[in-house]
Amino acid sequence: MTISHKHNKNKSDLVSIIISTYNWPEALKLCVESIFKQTTLPAEIIIADDGSKQPTFDVIESLTKRSPVPIIHVWHPDEGFKLSQIRNKAIAKVSQQYIIQIDGDILLEKHFVEDHLNIAEQGYMVTGSRVNLSEYYSSLIIAANIIPPNSELRKNSTNYFNSLRIPILMPFFAKRYKTKGKYLHFTRGCNMAYFKDDIANVNGYNEDMTGWGSEDTELVARMLQNGVKKKFIKLGGIGYHIWHPFASRKRATINDEIYKETIKQKLTWVENGLNKY
Repeated sequence: MTISHKHNKNKSDLVSIIISTYNWPEALKLCVESIFKQTTLPAEIIIADDGSKQPTFDVIESLTKRSPVPIIHVWHPDEGFKLSQIRNKAIAKVSQQYIIQIDGDILLEKHFVEDHLNIAEQGYMVTGSRVNLSEYYSSLIIAANIIPPNSELRKNSTNYFNSLRIPILMPFFAKRYKTKGKYLHFTRGCNMAYFKDDIANVNGYNEDMTGWGSEDTELVARMLQNGVKKKFIKLGGIGYHIWHPFASRKRATINDEIYKETIKQKLTWVENGLNKY
């Protein structure tokens, strides 16, 4: 079954959006506002909050009051970088069959949800790219507190090709671009989509992976080893990444070893995962 419904908001109950965030309410506000502008709205927005302080609560409260769809704030105390755990907690709250996953520093082009739903297909997970904005331009966006027009975002991107939207070519690239070889497990956690049943069948994210690195690729490896296939959303599903300093990489090597072991052992399930919630 393929989900397809151009400009049909009556089908929005197919999809939930999960946004991960941590102590950057200014970016989160703009991210959520870019969802409000979508040609196809999701049924709900679930914010996976890895321990943000009160300013984020205040922004979410304000957004909730004017949101066209329900916003669910899933929060846990700040005990370090626990993205895998908070994403699992958010996934457990999802009420719809299909999940689009982004980060709170992404501005969505207005067809983002529509494009994802037009490429969604049973038996597949989807990953996409992101369009990087420069440090200087990102600072201007945050200071202005307004989402710039898409033409301006494209003009100020550092990887222009990723900002091109040509929907007629999306199906051609979907099963050909970065789906094999060294790119087999490649993904961007800030632009992913999957069926709820498919992620539940591998028990979600591996919560043994804390700190930055490899949690998304490890998840994709288990999903593929469990029989799910991969598509790439190219020339559509465009998200602009607001620049920020890198998170600490001190756990990257440990997480990469967990990922490699998942491949070596052909694992499809993780014990420390989604089913706790």
